[in-house]
Amino acid sequence: MIKERESGIQMLSVQPDTKPKGCAGCNRKIKDRYLLKALDKYWHEDCLKCACCDCRLGEVGSTLYTKANLILCRRDYLRLFGVTGNCAACSKLIPAFEMVMRAKENVYHLDCFACQLCNQRFCVGDKFFLKNNMILCQTDYEEGLMKEGYAPQVR
Repeated sequence: MIKERESGIQMLSVQPDTKPKGCAGCNRKIKDRYLLKALDKYWHEDCLKCACCDCRLGEVGSTLYTKANLILCRRDYLRLFGVTGNCAACSKLIPAFEMVMRAKENVYHLDCFACQLCNQRFCVGDKFFLKNNMILCQTDYEEGLMKEGYAPQVR
């Protein structure tokens, strides 16, 4: 099992009368005015970076994430390891970084967001209907109403 951890980042002011601390990133002494403390270690501000996007973690927030021996910013941690839930159409997990479509409390992969009768995919701005938790195109929705004895109202 891969251990994961959320950790805080503290920015500390270096006191002139203290012995310089070693940086966990580069192993050199920290002689700067400020240093970061994270994961019970001390870091130069430039050395505590996300393993994916290389952003300086002290600048993007007060939290970092570790998993699989990687130090990550929140965005990359969620992109790599997070999930938004299951797709309402295919039931597969949706990674947190993936674009989705939502209809009420349901979440869908973009490729799965289609009429569940004729498989017509919807584009942004297309009209769709949610009936009995099924996504329907206008044609299939109106045909279903006709079979039930309801005529759609034309405005």
